[in-house]
Amino acid sequence: MSGGVEWALHCCVVLTSVDEPVPATKLAELHDVSPSYLAKQLQALSRAGLVRSVQGKAGGYVLTREAASITVLDVVEAVDGPGPAFTCTEIRQRGPLATPAEACTTPCPIARAMAGADTAWREALRAVSIADLVQDVGSTSGPGALGRVGAWLTTS
Repeated sequence: MSGGVEWALHCCVVLTSVDEPVPATKLAELHDVSPSYLAKQLQALSRAGLVRSVQGKAGGYVLTREAASITVLDVVEAVDGPGPAFTCTEIRQRGPLATPAEACTTPCPIARAMAGADTAWREALRAVSIADLVQDVGSTSGPGALGRVGAWLTTS
């Protein structure tokens, strides 16, 4: 998973603390990350329909729907794509003791284990929403943390 996923998730969480668009540069400054790299993550979120870009002097990014309806998996797939984390290359069919392709009628145990893990991982991420993360911020960063973030984001 790319580092962009972490950045995108943090942006989605902090965007819940404001009612107005937040410029990408302000989000980058808040998180002390590269503005150009963060802009790519925000563009990926925008292409996926999770945020929208508002143009103009008061422009920036806003969530497109309620935080409870955006899952962590939505963000992961927006940034890193929907493909599986593991891709089997049928290594058992290579080398001096290769298993013939016609004998490989089912996925190997490694591919099955990785597919099962990928399914479990996706189900776990699908079960957590941005709203769930927002709720946890108070217990990990203090009850007023998101309020302070929102106030900072909306000052010039």
